[in-house]
Amino acid sequence: MNTAASIATATRSDELMALENQYGAHNYHPLPVVLSRGEGVHLWDVEGKHYFDFLSAYSAVNQGHCHPRIIAALTEQAQQLTLTSRAFFNDRLGAAEKQLCELFGYDKALLMNSGAEAVETALKLARKWGYQEKGIAPNAARILVAEHNFHGRTTGIISFSTDGDSTGGFGPYMPGYQVVPYDDLAALEEALADPHVCGFLVEPIQGEAGVMVPSEGYLFKAQALCKAHNVLFLVDEIQTGLGRTGKLLASCYEGVHADILILGKALSGGVLPVSAVLAADRIMLTIQPGQHGSTFGGNPLACAVMRAALDVLRDEKLTENAFRLGEIFRERMRQLQARRPEVVTLVRGKGLLNAVVIEPATDGRTAWDVCVTLMEHGVLAKPTHGDIIRFAPPLVITEEQLHEACDVIEEVIMAF
Repeated sequence: MNTAASIATATRSDELMALENQYGAHNYHPLPVVLSRGEGVHLWDVEGKHYFDFLSAYSAVNQGHCHPRIIAALTEQAQQLTLTSRAFFNDRLGAAEKQLCELFGYDKALLMNSGAEAVETALKLARKWGYQEKGIAPNAARILVAEHNFHGRTTGIISFSTDGDSTGGFGPYMPGYQVVPYDDLAALEEALADPHVCGFLVEPIQGEAGVMVPSEGYLFKAQALCKAHNVLFLVDEIQTGLGRTGKLLASCYEGVHADILILGKALSGGVLPVSAVLAADRIMLTIQPGQHGSTFGGNPLACAVMRAALDVLRDEKLTENAFRLGEIFRERMRQLQARRPEVVTLVRGKGLLNAVVIEPATDGRTAWDVCVTLMEHGVLAKPTHGDIIRFAPPLVITEEQLHEACDVIEEVIMAF
């Protein structure tokens, strides 16, 4: 390659990052890499450098980048029919809803687009059930949420966030929510005593908070408390569901069956936005025509993609792969912790949703600097809350690829 071409290639990423910085909103702080192609667990930047993806678009790409079966379903359906709105029936929605309901054990499914839309849908369902079935006085319903939660960033959802970055400068906030400590059954039971409470919304593992895994039995006992107080148990499995933690749902570890189940992200294999809310008839049918909807919710294209994504998850045994390789990954990280305890202070997670807590260096370097160095060595991960690195590769990763990436992580940490 001649010198002029080398200079042109070397500045391509800088040009594209500058373009985003100039014309795009500054609501993200991405790592300085410009990606242009993906396949399975692999990503390539515009200069052609290869990376292992250990973020999976926050678990949206469980089935791997551009899975051929999912892309085939997308392209085939895109040539037939993409959108009708729900003003009409379409030939894809009913079969997609049936597949969801039978897979997860519910009467009804309601398809939306983003995860945040699904959460908003679940909140509306809980309130409507609270007024119509529980008999709560109009406008008096309350929903309990867990401290350090992350369920999205709409103005309604941030009303119960405890993250200052999500809430600062965006008030006033919507009333009707109460925050209780995560993994604290005594506090939950006390809050449930309020007869105006209609639902408790919780993540089985708090992903954005740093892969916070609750005590064994917490979800099971929390559901029992909700049932005893005639309160709906709402479980947000948008990030933890669909095989990510080594079970189809993270709540399966405790045999929990949510009253309202919330799904998203990997429901489409990362190909386009699809989310879903599942519930029994007694809950779902409290909402009648005209009371909730979305122009794109349940569109034929999304339905075809979703069905292919679920088939891939089953046929390729990705849930089982996540369980097995998660054990291997955590063992590798614990071995690393034993060698560098002053750097790696904690390893936690389930399946292929894991976190490594990094002690900041004396010279001021943090988990961010670790992630930048990992990027330079071909592994992409992102820090959260300053000192926590979340490691969540696509579930199609092989044991050989996992060890190769772990070797890179080990090399970077040993040099930190």
